[in-house]
Amino acid sequence: MTRASLRPLLKASLLAATCLAASPAMAQEESVEERLDRLEAMMTNLIQRLDAQQGQVDKQQAETLAQTQQALQETRELQQKQTELAAQADAQKPAGNSGFNVGKTNVTYGGYVKMDAITQRTSGGQVASGNIVRDFLIPGAIPVGGGASGWDTDFSARQSRFVLKTSTDVGSEHKLNSHLELDFMVTSEGDERVSNSYTPRLRQAFITYDNWLFGQTWSTFQNVGALPDSLDFIGTTPGTIFARQPMIRYTSGGLQIAVEQPETTVTSRTGGRVLAGDDGIPDIVARYNFSGDWGSLSASGILRNLRIANDDFGTGSDSAMGYGLSLAGKLKLGDKDDLRLMGTVGDGLGRYIGLNIVNDAALDASGDLDPIFTWSGFAAYRHVWGEGLRSTVAGSYFKADNPILLTTNQVTDESWNAFANIIWSPVGPLDIGIEYMYAQRTLEDGRSGNLQKVQVSTKYAF
Repeated sequence: MTRASLRPLLKASLLAATCLAASPAMAQEESVEERLDRLEAMMTNLIQRLDAQQGQVDKQQAETLAQTQQALQETRELQQKQTELAAQADAQKPAGNSGFNVGKTNVTYGGYVKMDAITQRTSGGQVASGNIVRDFLIPGAIPVGGGASGWDTDFSARQSRFVLKTSTDVGSEHKLNSHLELDFMVTSEGDERVSNSYTPRLRQAFITYDNWLFGQTWSTFQNVGALPDSLDFIGTTPGTIFARQPMIRYTSGGLQIAVEQPETTVTSRTGGRVLAGDDGIPDIVARYNFSGDWGSLSASGILRNLRIANDDFGTGSDSAMGYGLSLAGKLKLGDKDDLRLMGTVGDGLGRYIGLNIVNDAALDASGDLDPIFTWSGFAAYRHVWGEGLRSTVAGSYFKADNPILLTTNQVTDESWNAFANIIWSPVGPLDIGIEYMYAQRTLEDGRSGNLQKVQVSTKYAF
């Protein structure tokens, strides 16, 4: 209520009160206007006091509202920080299930159990029981020159594998993980008589700290993602780079640079293999990975220093340069099908290709190293027939330019193989499949031997 609207009301009230209660003496002492002014002043003072009190209340309400808004903002910021910390913690955990925690370390366990039933025959000689050639394709070990064998059948669960991964919380600025992987392939102390017990072997063991990797894993020169979907351990072995070894690797985006364990394999003057063990400079590998909606592709290069010392052949020490280039990848064909391929060429690459089909170098008459040039590759087409049913058809090829005056003509000149399979997954983690493979090896003297194999496998990945 304003003072302008208050005055007529006061005047009317005062006149009524004067007419009813005031005495003549009082009227003489104080006029109506004077009394009205006095009452108006009193009412104005009262209104000012009420306005002051209301202002104090409004101020307190405003302060309370500001404090509430600030508290809400702080709560939102805290919730956002907690969300970011949780996301960072999740990013540090190994892929797969959540595992369990030991202090600040998250531990996960995975791998697979695989049962293989293999029956195979070789045209150039019998493969002895327990020989690893009866477990998976090794091109350089296909028998040549002997009589044909019958169909030999073996059952094995040796490829079963387990993987232990850890991720330790070292703060939001760094990531520290480890990977430990074992299986039972290519090990001794087992036989098929009673227990079929085989010794575990180390496959991979490495640490990753931010962009760095320290330890044993797949060679940076090899693109594991391009390997075909096969029941055989590798599948397209003659045309495949295949090596696991200790290394130090740095990764930045698609670029990878690594120094890896060196090892020179030499063909002696009698055609035998000698592991010199005198390497001094690590193999240097660089690789770049490309990816998109079309699939993925890698380009890699390697430089090697091949070396022997006087104690190897008694002819003095020598070294030579090895090098190689490789393209590999997986290209999408439609929604589910894909084409996987690899092509590799180089000098002195022997131990990296096809499980060391030929050696890195040969020894000439002067005791010097002569690197062996090779080229190889494979292609594998995978087709998905329907829900849970798929097939792969693949072929690979390897060729060596051996200096036969140094290596003799009893070494491998070329090798190739092809296979086809059909795999059914009744549930996601379980594969049941059958595969037929044909492989051949040819020596420099023209003789050849082949291997035929039918493999039935059941695999449960976890």
